[in-house]
Amino acid sequence: MTNEDVDVLIVGAGATGLSAAYALQRAGRSVLVLESRERVGGRLWTDEVDGVDLEIGGQWVSPDQDALLAMLDELGLETFERHREGESIYVGLDGERRTFTGEVLPVAAAVESEMTRLTELLDELSAQMDPARPWDMPGARELDQVTFLGWLEQNCDEPEARDNIAMFIAQAMLTKPAHTFSALQAVHMAASAGSFSNLVDSEFILDKRVIGGLQQVPLRLAERLGAAVRTGRDVEKVVWTDVGVTVSSGDLTVTARDLVLAIPPTAVTRVRFEPPLPSIQRETRQHQSFGQVIKVHATYETPFWRDAGLSGTAFSPYEIVHEAYDNTNHDESRGTLVGFVSDLQADAVLALSSDERREAILSSLSTYFGPQVTRPLTYFESDWTSEELGSGAYGSSFDIGGLTRFGPRLREPVGPIQIGSSDVAGLGFQHVDGALRVGAELALAISGR
Repeated sequence: MTNEDVDVLIVGAGATGLSAAYALQRAGRSVLVLESRERVGGRLWTDEVDGVDLEIGGQWVSPDQDALLAMLDELGLETFERHREGESIYVGLDGERRTFTGEVLPVAAAVESEMTRLTELLDELSAQMDPARPWDMPGARELDQVTFLGWLEQNCDEPEARDNIAMFIAQAMLTKPAHTFSALQAVHMAASAGSFSNLVDSEFILDKRVIGGLQQVPLRLAERLGAAVRTGRDVEKVVWTDVGVTVSSGDLTVTARDLVLAIPPTAVTRVRFEPPLPSIQRETRQHQSFGQVIKVHATYETPFWRDAGLSGTAFSPYEIVHEAYDNTNHDESRGTLVGFVSDLQADAVLALSSDERREAILSSLSTYFGPQVTRPLTYFESDWTSEELGSGAYGSSFDIGGLTRFGPRLREPVGPIQIGSSDVAGLGFQHVDGALRVGAELALAISGR
């Protein structure tokens, strides 16, 4: 058995935990970071698959993500712009494939008018919300008691307009069907990005990528923290009092004045606490869950879609792959497409065999890009639904009524225990930017103790 004593013990070596540890170490606190995986990064993971470097987890950087941009500068990391030249593709309710430029989908005038109106309405609502305290906005309780689908049906009679607006939050962000989360949760997703208009603008929100992959952020933070980061260390038990904690992980016992659980809310219940966490803290996390999404990577000898005048960007709420982008790496001659399959479509394809699932997904991509897309050099599915510690992506969200009922409890400390991740962020909710913001907030809370 090994016994260690530190000022602050941090569980979770994702962006939240490592940024908190980095800030605390620079403030003169002794820290130790325990990570159950054999790697750092959490929901950030860049790996080589069949000779191709793939962003298996999060990857994009948008110009409003001040915390992430500052961290990239701090760590000396460079970015490159996502390829976006050429026409984008949309498949509508009628099944027709249409190309377009800009951000306005090629839909009928009546559909476009309704989408514009719904966007303005969601922008107005998100402007009334402090994303750090969504439960305080005017009318929050009423919005939290109706599903996003129900809200769309109340406010719009045009099915294709509803389906497209729903897609940008349901399939693309929360990765849950629009009938399973509240309108308030949808507004919070928009407010966390600055507005719904920002959220639907792929030119904005999917602006740049990090050379070498976004996992470089936690990797470089871990390098700076050195021996303070331990992987392959699953925390089994936390004994806590008002003045400190004793944590067990295999043959290691750690005592600390403060404990940071920098893990998703769904993972908190994996840890045994003595005494148990207060019932409201346990119940809060029981009402949060991840969505379902598969991130699909297909690499080709060249980015052939560019030769056809296409950007690689495609959307349709009616396809298995609801969105796709050119994901070719920096200074890479091969071309890579990335596509996303989420919520009900993910349920359907996960019921298939691996060969059947691949065929169905590539067939969907061929609706956008033609038959050449069905013959990739390499094909890989980032199935975060099968990942035990996350059990989904991109982040967790509440069920109906949960945000106003339990949201205020999310950031409450329990004695010496602080709990946080990108799942509880205001700005940057579900994003690396949010994870870094929460990490800084957790470190500041402890420094003030």
